[in-house]
Amino acid sequence: MRLALLLCLTLLAACQSVPPLPTWQSPEGREHAELGVIRDLRSGELLTPQQLVERLAAAPRVLVGEQHDNPDHHALQLWLLKALAERRVQGSLLLEMLNPDQQAKVEQVRAELKAGQPPADLASALAWQKNWDWALYGLIVSYALAQPYPLLAANLDRSEILRIYREQPLLNGKVSTAPGVREPLLAQVRESHCGLLPEAQLPAMLAVQQQRDRRMAERLLAAPPPALLFAGAFHVRRDLGVPLHLTDLGAASGNLVLVLAEVGKPVEAEQADFVWYTAALPVQDHCAKLRR
Repeated sequence: MRLALLLCLTLLAACQSVPPLPTWQSPEGREHAELGVIRDLRSGELLTPQQLVERLAAAPRVLVGEQHDNPDHHALQLWLLKALAERRVQGSLLLEMLNPDQQAKVEQVRAELKAGQPPADLASALAWQKNWDWALYGLIVSYALAQPYPLLAANLDRSEILRIYREQPLLNGKVSTAPGVREPLLAQVRESHCGLLPEAQLPAMLAVQQQRDRRMAERLLAAPPPALLFAGAFHVRRDLGVPLHLTDLGAASGNLVLVLAEVGKPVEAEQADFVWYTAALPVQDHCAKLRR
């Protein structure tokens, strides 16, 4: 009886294990007190990586926000994919970095991989966009393509963006269109363009931002659950991004938001459910180059 109990406990411990965590790659913040801290923002509780995975695994939709150029964020995303797969069967992975016009190429590559005929140049076969650094995303995409669940586009095509910019279609929904949402988003658009955009262009830029968020919400709802979305941190924010659109589409519940944030960049409780603090990249003043 004691031997059987010991065996059961051993098996249980094995089932609850997680893959080894990646080492930090970014050079800054290595001595910061919050480096590696995972916090449940709803309760303030500090979590282990294993506890985080257990909580995320129960949700039908998980939104993970990243800083696009931080390699630690992409290493943790790959780790999450593998760790969640040990808890439950993954339904789908959606990427902001894939457009609808790339979906057929994704399916073609998956078919080639299944047939044992991998493309010589995976990035080219996917028509991977140069503005997304393949050195940062390649391992995630390669891993996902080898899994049985679908890898799905979550963004807008360039032709759609141009049409939205010209026409600024009406966005339906009370939550996502509230002044308390639109005004901070306008400020973010203004800041991200270093204050150099003419004020007359800001409404069009805001329309594109919000239609991107609406597309991600629509794709999440259409994707096989449990669905996982990787996107920029601003897109997944509970107070400004995709979760508001999910609410307007009738799916306010069943969504969890994890933001990967560099140390020294605090995330508030209204913005996400969980935050995981990582090492940081050196601060760069990209506006200085634009103003020259």
